[in-house]
This record gives sequence, structure tokens and C-alpha cells, in this order.
Amino acid sequence: MRTPAPRPSRRSLLALGSAAAAAPVLGATPAHAGTGGGQAPDAPDDFDELDIAELRRRMADGRLDAVRLTRHYLERIERIDPLLRSVIEVNPDALREARKLDGERRPRGPLHGMPVLLKDMFETADRMHTTAGSYALEGMRVRADSAVAARLRAAGAVILGKTNLSEWAGGMSLTHHAGWSARGGQTANPYKLDRSPHESSSGTGAAVAANLCVAGIGTETNGSILDPSSANCLVGVKPTVGLVGRGGMIPGVPSQDSVGPMARTVRDAAILLGTLVGVDPRDPATEASRGHQHRDYTRFLDPGGLRGARIGVARDVYFGYSHHADEIAEQAIAALRAAGATVVDPADIPTAGQLDDLPGQVVVQVYEFKRGINAYLAGAAGDVPRSLAELIEFNRENADRELRYVRQDGLETVHRLEYGEAEYREALGVNHRLARAEGIDAVLRRHRLDALVMPTSGPPAKIDLIRGDTYGGGSSTPAALAGYPAVSVPAGFAFGLPVGLTFMGTAWSEPTLLRLAYAYERATAVRRPPEYRAPDVGL
Repeated sequence: MRTPAPRPSRRSLLALGSAAAAAPVLGATPAHAGTGGGQAPDAPDDFDELDIAELRRRMADGRLDAVRLTRHYLERIERIDPLLRSVIEVNPDALREARKLDGERRPRGPLHGMPVLLKDMFETADRMHTTAGSYALEGMRVRADSAVAARLRAAGAVILGKTNLSEWAGGMSLTHHAGWSARGGQTANPYKLDRSPHESSSGTGAAVAANLCVAGIGTETNGSILDPSSANCLVGVKPTVGLVGRGGMIPGVPSQDSVGPMARTVRDAAILLGTLVGVDPRDPATEASRGHQHRDYTRFLDPGGLRGARIGVARDVYFGYSHHADEIAEQAIAALRAAGATVVDPADIPTAGQLDDLPGQVVVQVYEFKRGINAYLAGAAGDVPRSLAELIEFNRENADRELRYVRQDGLETVHRLEYGEAEYREALGVNHRLARAEGIDAVLRRHRLDALVMPTSGPPAKIDLIRGDTYGGGSSTPAALAGYPAVSVPAGFAFGLPVGLTFMGTAWSEPTLLRLAYAYERATAVRRPPEYRAPDVGL
């Protein structure tokens, strides 16, 4: 078994992949205005940990409406989020939107009146900003909702606000600074406030864990849904690339980028996924999802869904970097067996030792990100940088705000490197072959498996804005390079810090992965709300 040595973040754009002073929020309603520094809850609030089904039941019988629920979350953000800095801004029109939904005769579906937070990568045609955490985009005005925002609004969800993230989805720096952006400051982990919220969808993870919304939406290039879900004791779904449209989203690495739900239960994640899927005219990759998308993923959920399932344990590379994660994973494997699954152990991905360090990762990420961000900035409305080169210059001219803690060596290296289309196509083909046919699909076929399991990542490391966070290891790379789905579900705690278990499968296997994750969740009931523990000298 190969144990990978710690190294700079593989989520940064070349390896791809504490509190700071609050950055003033731009024109929309500040998330932390008027607060007294944040206050952890002394007792659970009325709606803490309630799922979508229960909230809808209360709305159906008149005990609750969208306005009351939205006001509850807005007040909770005002009271608690200064501890976390997870919400970069709130929607100044959220209550008005909720009031309009309450006036409709019939609910649009299970998300009707449910307040949802979006990662600050999705365009919304309202008074909020879309900035990837950067001041460079504060002048941008979008013409239309992103595909994700449009689907949520059509389903009756209230877009409550936007969440903080690793600036430019982790592409700013080669050093790991999970949850830091110039606009939002440093997001903290609600389970222990000096711990990393883990990877670029960190604000969504911390906010959902802290019950600041019903659920949230994240994005992932490599680990940015799965890892913050693990670190914040959530269910995170990283779908097959192309299942959810990315039109109107600030681009990253399109061959790997996924959009998915982050929620406190598998059922809630399944509800959100069914809302998000569909062909998006602005995202050609979604054409491949025809015949593979489902409007209702809850129909696949079965508390006995592990009985008769064949699940393989991918040990090589994905165990061994954290003995805490290993111990929790071993307990999870025992729970799978006890629930009736046939566990094949080991069932290693044949190419696991090659995937994390593939030279082609750099080629693909640089080629796709450079072209995507240049095209996006060139077409943006407003007074913003028009290219990656202008963005880098903006950051230099505004170093007191943009480069206070985090260097932009990630952006600078991407700008400096240049790869041709032939070299890119070859690298992408190798990545796909090793991750798909010779990787995940090979081990699934060999052992006739429904899915693979492995620890999602280790317990979250301490935040270190000066030197960067430590990243010890994780299991997201095979699904990331393949463009295949994975689901992380809470599996246990190490000294109060959450650790997740990942279920990983082949393309379009979301129904199977959700069924297995749901049955595991029901059998183990690991999820518990955070305690907002203060920093100390121990773990």
C-alpha cells in the first residue's frame, strides 16, 4: 500500500485541485452587518436539523410559512455567522421572494419556500454579486440567472444568499488556504473554530452544518464538495460531469467541474439533485445526460438498500494517510457488512498509484482554466478585468486587500504556462483512460461491484493563514479525473472533528450511490450538529 506524503494542495490550479479582518461586503446586504462578533447557540433553535420533508409538513398544516422560515435563517446568520464567516452576503430580497411564494396557491414542489445558499460562483440576476470571492468582479452585473439559480427559483426555493469559498475556487495560490477569500475573509469550521472548513466549497459546508439554511450548493473540480462535506459532517453529492448544467457559473476546469448539493441528510441531498439536473443550453456537456437524469432521486432511497449490495474497499492510496480516518472507515466497513452488504476487501483501483501525480493533470487544468477564465472575463458586463493578465495586475494594484495573506502564484503560473491543443487532448485522454476504463470501471467490473468505499479525507487541519493549511490526503481524485459521481456521508468523529465515508461509482450511477449512502446513514446515524468549540492547544 502506498501512503502519499503531504504536499501542497492538489486542488490548486496546478495541483488542483486565523481569522482575518472582515472584508466590507459590496452593494448587497452584508452578511454580518450590525453583529456583536458572533454568538454560538446556547440551545437548539426551533428548526435546527429539521429536514425538508418535516419543514414542508409544517407548511402544509399551517404551522410555518416561507417568510417565517426565511426570517429565522436571516436572524441566525446575523447572530452566528460572525463566528464562521461562511456567508459572503445575504440576498436583500429574500423576504420579498418568500412572501411571493407564500402567496401562491399551490406549492411548486418539495423545495417550495426552502431557503438555500449558493456558493459565490453562480450568477444571480438580482442585487447580489457574483465574484468567486474576489474584489476584481465587484463591478460585474449579470444579465440572467445561472442554470442552477434558475432551476432553484423555478422549484420555489428562496435564494437566501451566497457563501464564502477559497478565492477563485482554490486557484489563486499554490498554497492551501481553504475557505479564504479577499471578500469574505477566513471561513471557520463550526465543529472547532480553529479548524479548516476544507476546500473551496467551505462556506457552503460550514453554513449548512451550522443550520444557517435548509441546504446549499457547492462546486467541485477535485474534492471541493466531498471534502468540506466530510469536514462539516454533511452529505455531499459530486455528480457525474454533465448531469447538472454549469451555464452562468464562473468557470474552472470544465472536464472535471461538477455542481452538487450539500445537505444534512441524504434525502435532502437527493431532493436538491432532482431539482438541479437537466440539459442546459449553455453547457454542451449536459447533452450526454439525456436518459440518465431523474427528477426524483428520493425514489431510489431504501433503508434496506445495503442488503445484497457488493461494495469494494479501495485501500491502496486512499487509506494510510490518517490513522483517525482509517479507524473510522474500518467501523464503517463493519457497519456495511452488518447491514447486509457483501464487502470485497481489498478492491483497489488498479491505477490509484498513478492518478494523483499524473503530469496530464497540470496540462488539462492550465489549458481549460486559462481559456475559460479569459473568455468569461472578456464577456463580462461591468468594469472588471478583461483577461487573466488583467486580473493578475488588478491583484497587484490591490495587494492590500487581495494579497494580504494569499499569494497569486497559482494564477501567475497558469498565465505563464502554455499548452497546445494536441498536447491537451492527449493529456485529457490519458487522464480519462487511467481514471475510467483502467481505473474505476476496471475494479468495478472485475469484482462485480455496485460501488467503492474509502474515507473521504482525514480530520480537518488547523487554519494557518501565514503558511497555509496542511492537506494530509483524500480520495476524490479518481472520480474527479474520470468525471464520475461520488457521495460523501458522515462516518464518525476524531476528537470531535468529523470524518466522512465516500461511495464512488461509474458514470450516471447516482441512484445506486444515493441508495447505498441512505441505507448507511440510516444504519449508523452519525450526524450531529456542531458545538462551535473554541481553539485550544490540543487537537
